[in-house]
Amino acid sequence: MSTTAPALTMNKSLLEWVDEWTAILTPDGVEWCDGSDAQYEAQCRRLVESGTFIPLNPELRPDSFLCRSDPGDVARVEDRTFICCEKPEDAGPTNNWIDPEVMRAELLELYRGAMRGRTLYVIPFSMGPLGSPIAHIGVQLTDSAYVAASMRIMTRMGAAALDVLGETGEFVRCLHSVGHPLVPGEADVPWPCDPERKYIVHFPESREICSYGSGYGGNALLGKKCFALRIASTMARDEGWLAEHMLILKLTNPRGESRFMAAAFPSACGKTNLAMVVPTIPGWKAETIGDDICWMKFDAGGTIFTNVALADDGDVWWEGLTPETPDHLTDRRGDDWTPASTTPAAHPNSRFTTPLSRVPTMAPEWDLGVIPGAPHSSFVGLSSAPDRRSRP
Repeated sequence: MSTTAPALTMNKSLLEWVDEWTAILTPDGVEWCDGSDAQYEAQCRRLVESGTFIPLNPELRPDSFLCRSDPGDVARVEDRTFICCEKPEDAGPTNNWIDPEVMRAELLELYRGAMRGRTLYVIPFSMGPLGSPIAHIGVQLTDSAYVAASMRIMTRMGAAALDVLGETGEFVRCLHSVGHPLVPGEADVPWPCDPERKYIVHFPESREICSYGSGYGGNALLGKKCFALRIASTMARDEGWLAEHMLILKLTNPRGESRFMAAAFPSACGKTNLAMVVPTIPGWKAETIGDDICWMKFDAGGTIFTNVALADDGDVWWEGLTPETPDHLTDRRGDDWTPASTTPAAHPNSRFTTPLSRVPTMAPEWDLGVIPGAPHSSFVGLSSAPDRRSRP
């Protein structure tokens, strides 16, 4: 095996992970993707030579290619997509679950020698702007030059992502093989895959994605649905933010006032179309922020909770906060509390103090700091009369 490009990082965890899987996958070479134009162009040339890419008319479509996938590999395969979390109920009612250890053993046998005769591409990438507090780093191993070229277009990929990762940073592990090893002297096909054996597997607790047998779309470009939505939704749950299947659009009205909107659409309902809409109403402007998946995090600003219960994991709790009651808490008095206790864990008049800037429904006028502030157009009055029928 030859290494066609030197490792671009000193991150020990990443280097050990790459070495571990290189030994299992047995590729002919390893190429670290640096994100450069020269490397991308070389990958495209190889794809043209293999018949995967067909160059288009440079006057009509400069630097563009046509690619035809295998007829058996043309879409996401929901029936072969698995969420292998520790507890089956955490996978959700609409997802496929298999015990994670059973799935790991099954995948390991498929991956042994799966990249024989091919190059292993190491693709470091950032989901979100490089260095942003909202962004996260992933690294994908793949034997598909098509995936390597596509990830350069779709993500912030290469040496810059490794710079953000640093020597000790954590990353989401993404492993992919088309499942079509080559014996010496065997001719390759334009679109290698294993259409009869496809796996798109997620291990949420360990932040891992494993894909085998498909080279198409979100089955192989693992930063997309697999990372940005499925794995990120678990990260968001654990860390207190949101990863949602939503577009993000910036709208500016004729007065120059801009608002950002997020919108959730099911697949094939025009989400991307709306995200890239061009208004025909004079004076209005629409700009795309994101067309598929939205990560939403709270901005800076702490919260003070008063007279609520303390959970064993360091979070807070009060009656009605969650569908299920924790088995143990420290109540508002500092005493041990269980569901068998005769007093509430939190005081009925408990409260929290948080910046108004963190309230998602706040109007911008609340902090204008100038007269007239928010001019009122109407007033509403409510009566607490016990018998409203006696009121006129």
